[in-house]
Amino acid sequence: MKQFFSKFAVASLLATAAVAAWAGDSSPGSMQQAENADRAIFNRSGTPRSERARWVYRIVAKWGTHVHEAYRTDPRRWADSMAQVFAKASPDALQRAAEARTFSAMNDALLAGTNPVALQPAAASAPSGAVSKRIAARSLGDPAQDLVYVPVTPCRILDTRVAGGSIPANSFRDFDLTDVVRFATQGGDTSNCNVGDKGSFAAAAINFTVVTPSAGGYITAFPFLASQPTAATINYGAGDIRNGLAIVRLDQSAETYEFSVYSFAQTHLVADVVGYFTASQATALECVTLTSQPVALPAPPSGLVVTSPACPSEYLAVSGNCISNTSIWSWQAGSYTTDTTHNCQYIPTAASPVRTVTSAVRCCRTIGR
Repeated sequence: MKQFFSKFAVASLLATAAVAAWAGDSSPGSMQQAENADRAIFNRSGTPRSERARWVYRIVAKWGTHVHEAYRTDPRRWADSMAQVFAKASPDALQRAAEARTFSAMNDALLAGTNPVALQPAAASAPSGAVSKRIAARSLGDPAQDLVYVPVTPCRILDTRVAGGSIPANSFRDFDLTDVVRFATQGGDTSNCNVGDKGSFAAAAINFTVVTPSAGGYITAFPFLASQPTAATINYGAGDIRNGLAIVRLDQSAETYEFSVYSFAQTHLVADVVGYFTASQATALECVTLTSQPVALPAPPSGLVVTSPACPSEYLAVSGNCISNTSIWSWQAGSYTTDTTHNCQYIPTAASPVRTVTSAVRCCRTIGR
């Protein structure tokens, strides 16, 4: 514990120093860049910095401008909120973060470098019927229960270290997810994460990461304005960096926010959306007609059954037709349709001329969504 607080103190001081370098020139030229590089290696008295200190300095100096411009957040505040993460990250993780080309990649490198503990999805937050081992191909089910999952590229929707500050102990924080142009106001990505323009949807698959809570406890994610569930989404210990995937049902009203997060202890929170669940939607039938090759009728009194080609997989036979090369039908005994074919029964008579016959089947499927 003593070693951790020592690292934290060093990381905090370095973060402050790096912000000072950023403030001196937020758009450094080549000479200023060289000077900042020297500052990363040597402190003001000319003493070489440790490896950890060099990487922390470079991270904050590199991303201070981005935090200021993209999130309208004071880099000093951001650097201070990141101090514990810097202290817990390994030197290799700090190096990867310093060399990252995007802000998201930098954050991911830091969180991965602290060995977060992955948890199983929280069943208590999952909408009933949203996840199933097998889904019937031709069944749309109940639109209120049997939802359709749409995966998206993982994208950050909130980061309290960048915007909003840590969630206080024994309190709630409300968050937006649908009808969002950019998530930067919540500390997330500067885009809509390919979910903000999809209208209202029922639930979302979200990977939460709890960052350095002040004490042991838990968070619970649940629909905005709904009663807080008794189950936890993630349990954590003091100082942990711990993550877990949860399927969170969203508020369906016209309110601004879609979900809330309760935290037992004061903590920072990061969340990435990985997919969403939307109501199933009926679509137009997709149909094809398949016809057999012509078949010559045998001489009386022999009978014949002509079967159509089978419907493709996922299609169902809904009707059929029996076709001959003349208009005389006195020899057709009947026809019937199975799930996959149409069958024509023929019994020629002495008066029937020689002819060929075919069988056609109409196959349809409901694509749905």
